[in-house]
Amino acid sequence: MAEPARRLPSAPQATPDPCALVLFGVTGDLARRKIVPALYHLAVAGALPEHFALVGFSRSAGDDGALRQRLRSALETHVKGGLDEGVWKRFAPRIHAVPGAVDDLVAYARLSKKLDELDREYGTEGNHLFYFATPSSIFAAILSQLKKSELVVPRRKASTRPWSRVIIEKPLGHDLASFEELTAVTRGVLDEHQIYRIDHYLGKETVQNILVFRFANAIFEPLWNQRHIDHVEITMAESIGVEGRGSFYEETGVVRDIVQNHLLQVLALCTMEPPVDFGPYEIRNMKSQVLRSLRLLHPGEVGENVVWGQYEGYREEPGVDAHSRTPTFVAMRAFIDNWRWNGVPFYLRAGKGLAGRLTEVSFHFRSVPACLFGDETTCRLIPSNVLKIRIQPDEGISLAVASKVPGEGQGVGGVNMDFSYAEAFDRKPPEAYERLLLDCMRGDPTLFARKDEVEFSWEFVDPILAAYEGSKLPLSIYPRGSQGPAEAAELLSRSGHKWGPIS
Repeated sequence: MAEPARRLPSAPQATPDPCALVLFGVTGDLARRKIVPALYHLAVAGALPEHFALVGFSRSAGDDGALRQRLRSALETHVKGGLDEGVWKRFAPRIHAVPGAVDDLVAYARLSKKLDELDREYGTEGNHLFYFATPSSIFAAILSQLKKSELVVPRRKASTRPWSRVIIEKPLGHDLASFEELTAVTRGVLDEHQIYRIDHYLGKETVQNILVFRFANAIFEPLWNQRHIDHVEITMAESIGVEGRGSFYEETGVVRDIVQNHLLQVLALCTMEPPVDFGPYEIRNMKSQVLRSLRLLHPGEVGENVVWGQYEGYREEPGVDAHSRTPTFVAMRAFIDNWRWNGVPFYLRAGKGLAGRLTEVSFHFRSVPACLFGDETTCRLIPSNVLKIRIQPDEGISLAVASKVPGEGQGVGGVNMDFSYAEAFDRKPPEAYERLLLDCMRGDPTLFARKDEVEFSWEFVDPILAAYEGSKLPLSIYPRGSQGPAEAAELLSRSGHKWGPIS
């Protein structure tokens, strides 16, 4: 049995500020599946501020009683282990409803009155957090009404009290131009430090552990460069299809949905330079440098470096065009043009309808430079060292090393050294939204995307999308439950590489 991990003392986290959280789109899928369960779990853990209230804003929010019953039903569906009645009795009275359309100024007047009441009743001190769990197409309308109603006020300093902050969900625009339009709207209402662009992947414990793993273990950083690493794979695979979200996916596709945000953020964390400190500004500065260094593909290079796929049956999904060319799978080869990573190929892969659910990063180290065992056949069979960081579902880290096979001769085999979060710490990591909501209440932007990070991501993705959407680059149809299109394997095999299996 593995020895339990030893937990070292850590600096205490700042207490989240008293606040009222206004959840736009409270009756929507994201709110019911992720945000409200995260708030409930924080209440179970006693992590919510003592002075806290939740306001649900939606056309169909109903009155307080109706919304509470609706959210209770959502929790009964999405909270594992069932509802704790004691916690619910304390949590439910803090839920309040404000029905209204996002462009209805009268509804915002009702919201303003409700927030004043909650400030007095719950002692939330005028701190207001607005969460846009809505389509990005209506972000501008909500911001405009919040400004007209004076519910959000620009604050030049992050330390100013009371505060108003906005959480914006992806997709952050449709391309660079639309993101810049959205930025112009937000910057006309709020300062940058008041805008929290959420990417729930950054809230995952295993994603955060990338930085600790790299910079708290001296054995790895000297090897973390093009001299020792041959290539890197980053995979995010899902076995499910679009799950009734065909209309959304038709507008988005896998590159906008996954690559532009999740995968490029993970790439930046894995490859960034050591920060001066672990404060939010330094970490985001280092990530921004990586994203700025991504090599842009010219239109003629996209076909050689990117493979597009669509799972069988996607065109029969509700809300999907019968002749759709929207990709549900993409594999691409990318390069980071800086001294540390010059010449190292990064293979990014994301898709739906695949053989399993898997998100991981694999670092493939260079092969040994000389044969020491006298037998060329044996030397050819020596596996390269591979370091895997598993983000989900089996969170952990593994390292493949070569070892002598017992017996006569110099037989060499691969051995896997494995660490599992659940086994080492005797508990599963918390859900990403729990950490991110608390960080926003604390005013800690470390795990949220900064404006320039998003801009550099779009600058990399835009030419790729333009080349595909403006031409007849091939789209491969792949069977559901497979590894994806055969062309994705060929993308790597041309350089003597191959993907790790999805299972």
